[in-house]
Amino acid sequence: MGSHKAFFYGTLMAPEVLHRVCYGPGAVSKDPAKAYLASQLSIQPAILHDHSRRRVQYCDYPGVIPEPGHTVRGTYVTGLTDGDIFRLDTFEGSEYERIKVKVELVEQAGKFVEASTYIFTAGEQYLEKKEWSYEEFRRDKMHRWADDSYEYQDVDDAVGHDLADEVEEFEGDPTGGRSVKAEKNGETKKESAEEEEAMKAAV
Repeated sequence: MGSHKAFFYGTLMAPEVLHRVCYGPGAVSKDPAKAYLASQLSIQPAILHDHSRRRVQYCDYPGVIPEPGHTVRGTYVTGLTDGDIFRLDTFEGSEYERIKVKVELVEQAGKFVEASTYIFTAGEQYLEKKEWSYEEFRRDKMHRWADDSYEYQDVDDAVGHDLADEVEEFEGDPTGGRSVKAEKNGETKKESAEEEEAMKAAV
């Protein structure tokens, strides 16, 4: 089991989205490797105090910003690995910053735990005034976030390996150290393309 803990308050509250980001395309229920990795996660409701959640303008997803007296309900997830965090950071992109916060567990009122969450840092002017609704997202927007949605392109581009290999590494490595490959300055992608062209020429 991974050692990372996170608080999600937007699209990542949906298991389908969380699993798609962390494990790649394809249904978890139809892939034993993905099902195993997903089983290592624990998810429960939690509340982030003194923050507000607003919809990002012209987008399906929200941003959270500090705001005294307001609360945000989301999910507290434990068991995330280094690889999961890499994917999540990539998915969230430059508009967000991952920071440590304290959240209150809904099922254990008064108990606060530490978790990472993604605070919107692109500027409050890019947020709508009204609260973002998870129920509305599931009802009206979830179909846009299907398995082949472009929303996951950055994550897919940044990661490349076989999930079955991850399970072997996960079982043998107490840190849950997943094998990930980041493309630094586009060099990895460029080299792969050059190698592919060379092989085509050889054929």
